[in-house]
Amino acid sequence: MDPVKDSVQVDRGAESSAETGLDGVRWLSAAERRAWLTLVATHMQLMPTLEADLQMEGTVSFFEYQVLAMLSESGEALPMSELAARTNSSLSRLSHVARKLESRGLMRRSPSSEDARVTMAVITDEGMAEIVRLAPHHVASVRARLLDSLDDRDLADLGRIGSKILAHLDPEHWVFRDPALANDKPRPA
Repeated sequence: MDPVKDSVQVDRGAESSAETGLDGVRWLSAAERRAWLTLVATHMQLMPTLEADLQMEGTVSFFEYQVLAMLSESGEALPMSELAARTNSSLSRLSHVARKLESRGLMRRSPSSEDARVTMAVITDEGMAEIVRLAPHHVASVRARLLDSLDDRDLADLGRIGSKILAHLDPEHWVFRDPALANDKPRPA
């Protein structure tokens, strides 16, 4: 079942209404449009700004930083499929970046000792040193660009809303399995 295709069932014979218009499409209300465009604008402004801040301090891109951060936080080798999930990327994109990080000595991949079909990824000492060096700058950037503009209620709302959207998109997302991140898993709408 595809929720997008299911919701775009244009009935050309139906009469128009304020909600759907003549073409049967359920257009965004003013409140929905504001929420959507604000979310898109925030994402489009925030991500390049965080990337630029990180590039001023380091030698890794935002995505490369995320790969190294997820490996450093795991405390052990991760299957590439799990690392892809934790970085919200495809295996193809992750493999490309892993090759670059390996060539710079920041991470290493090897076959799993339990299942040779599985490739494991681990951060190297050099990769850990780079994360330790960059993390204070990255955290300062996240605070300055996002968190410091929010009060405690805003943070709770952002976490609640973000979790609700994520649960709707991917109810099995890794953040809901991580005890350090998952408070109460919201039910998809």
